[in-house]
Amino acid sequence: MVLEATMICIDNSEWMRNGDYSPTRFQAQADAINLICGAKTQSNPENTVGVLTMAGKSVRVLVTPTSDLGKILACMHGLQIGGEMNLAAGIQVAQLALKHRQNKKQQQRIIVFAGSPVKHDKKSLEVIGKKLKKNSVALDIVNFGQEDEDEEKTEKLEALLAAVSNNDASHHVQVPPGPNALSDVLISSPIFIGDGEGGSGFAAAAAAAAAGGVSGFDFGVDPNLDPELALALRVSMEEERARQEAAAKKAAEDATKQGEGQSSSQDATMTDHDEENALLQQALAMSMDDAAKTVDTDMADAPDDSSQADKSKVLGDQSSISSILAALPGVDPNDPSIKDLLASMQSQTEAQQKDENDKDKEPKADK
Repeated sequence: MVLEATMICIDNSEWMRNGDYSPTRFQAQADAINLICGAKTQSNPENTVGVLTMAGKSVRVLVTPTSDLGKILACMHGLQIGGEMNLAAGIQVAQLALKHRQNKKQQQRIIVFAGSPVKHDKKSLEVIGKKLKKNSVALDIVNFGQEDEDEEKTEKLEALLAAVSNNDASHHVQVPPGPNALSDVLISSPIFIGDGEGGSGFAAAAAAAAAGGVSGFDFGVDPNLDPELALALRVSMEEERARQEAAAKKAAEDATKQGEGQSSSQDATMTDHDEENALLQQALAMSMDDAAKTVDTDMADAPDDSSQADKSKVLGDQSSISSILAALPGVDPNDPSIKDLLASMQSQTEAQQKDENDKDKEPKADK
């Protein structure tokens, strides 16, 4: 793999508004630049790429040579179109930027996108080309947007390339307007592929993509083009899947616990209710027994001739019965069942007393 520092010179002149390249010359140029930047940085991790514009008020360096692809691509957004292309100044500034590269072992290369007329004469361009050759700087020229009658531009660019060329390290690619995108043409050109090495797996995958050979990759990303992005997407998808499975499992466990808790609470409520009813009935029975024993004891202690009358009086005296029942633990004298029981006992006593009185009256009538 070639260790290289590259400066890309962008043509952002007024001619870039033309639509002879889909969608415009500038957008077609931007797509091609993004592809080349990706190829350069992927072919060797230590490769660096810088970007500058050649039109406008002056040449402007957008980003100095760096290996951060995100930073390189971000500088392309928001570029303004206007003015005329200054090819000579752009190449000179690019050479100066490469001269101050951090890694001096990197080979130097300038890629120029020329989509508008060249105002400089052939002689001045040849001088610049010889200077580049002296400093071992390779030059690639992408000539696009040329009118049919504009042969002078091609001659100037070829003269510049001839002055720079050293061991066929520099290239000139002319892309005519047509249905093919600018980036599709560059994929198979020496600028993109390099001297038999530079394209590597990235170039092969990109060429296959241009031919429609890339399909069916996970998340729509070819691992050969961007292995880091493909790995990040795969890890993110696995983490999301694990999170969803854990959330579903937790929800199922919570639902099961909630159902068990409701059933157990209902069972406990019913059990407590049944226990309370049983205790209440037991207390009532005990209360009735204690009340009956108390009444029987009181009547047994009374004289025999007045036992029935005293018993009736005791049962008829509601206040005394209530005080007796209130003294018993856990007994409510106002409970309806107790009142019904006392009422039935009183009615039975009164009926018995009436029967006895009737019996007492019958012998007296016979005498």
